Amino acid sequence: MNAPLSIEQLLPELDHTHLDWLEEEAIFILRETAAAFERPALLFSGGKDSCVVLRLAEKAFKTKGADGQYKGRLPFPLLHVDTGHNFPEVIEFRDQRVAEMGERLVVGHLEDSIKRGTVRLSHPLESRNGHQTVALLEAIEEHRFDVLMGGARRDEEKARAKERIFSHRDSFGQWQPKEQRPELWTLFNTRIKPGEHMRAFPISNWTELDVWLYIARENIPLPSLYYRHDRQVIRRKGLLVPVTEVTPPEAGEQIETAEVRFRTVGDMTCTCPVESPAANAVDVVAETLRVTVSERGATRMDDRTSDASMERRKKEGYF
Repeated sequence: MNAPLSIEQLLPELDHTHLDWLEEEAIFILRETAAAFERPALLFSGGKDSCVVLRLAEKAFKTKGADGQYKGRLPFPLLHVDTGHNFPEVIEFRDQRVAEMGERLVVGHLEDSIKRGTVRLSHPLESRNGHQTVALLEAIEEHRFDVLMGGARRDEEKARAKERIFSHRDSFGQWQPKEQRPELWTLFNTRIKPGEHMRAFPISNWTELDVWLYIARENIPLPSLYYRHDRQVIRRKGLLVPVTEVTPPEAGEQIETAEVRFRTVGDMTCTCPVESPAANAVDVVAETLRVTVSERGATRMDDRTSDASMERRKKEGYF
C-alpha cells in the first residue's frame, strides 16, 4: 500500500504565504478579543473549524516547548452546547482533547433547558439543532460571557457571508444584519451595553480548503468520522442520512452500508455524511479541490428547509 502523499507532493506549487497571512490575522483577532472583553469564551464543539480555532488560540496565548507541545492555559474557558443528539465520537474526542490540554470546559446541556421548560419539543425525535440557541443564551447569562469566539466562516452559507468579524448581539441575544458595525482597516468597535454581547469569528475569511490545508500542515487531531469509514445510511432527498437511534429508517427505506466521511459535524438529526475514500487530511484536501457545493449545502438537512433558514436562526441568536 502506498504511503499517503504530503501536501508538498500533492500541490508542489502551493505557496503557504496565504495560510501564514490567514493565521496571523486570526491570531490578531483572538488577541484583540481577549484584550477588549472581560469574560470571553471560545466555542469548542470538537468539529474541524473549532479545532482549528483552538490551535490558533494555542499559538496566540501559549508558549511552544522544545517537544512541540504548547505550554500553559488559555485565558478563557471553552464552551460547548450539547444537544444530547451529538455524535458519540465527537463528544469522546471533545472530552479527550480538553483533558489533554488541561483546559476548562463549560457545557450547556439542552436537556437541562428541556427540564426547565425553556425548550419544548413537538416530538422526541425532533431535530434539536435550532433549539441550541436557547441553551447557548442561557449559558451566556449564567456565566456572564460578554464575547464568544467561534469558527464560523463566510464561505459556509450566504447568511454567514453577511456577518462581520465582530458580530453584535443585543440584550435578547439577537443579530440584526442591517445594523452591523463597519470594520475598516482592522479597526473594530467592541463597545457593548450591559446585557449585550459579541460573537467574534477569527477565521471568517478562511475557506473550507484553507481549513483543511491548515489541518494538514499543522497536523491537527480531529474526530475519526471526518475521515473514511463504513457507516449504515439511508438515501433520502439526495442526502445520505446516517442510521442512528434518533434518525431511524422510515417505511420503505433501504438501509445500506457506504464508505463515507463527514465534511461538517452537528446534531445527528440534521448532519449527513458524503461518500468518500479520503483517509487523511491530505486526501481531503485533494477531494475539496474538486467539490462545487459547500459543506453545509452538501450535508445539512436543516439548511434545506428554506433559503433563509440560517439567517432566521442567526437573528434569534444561533451560532
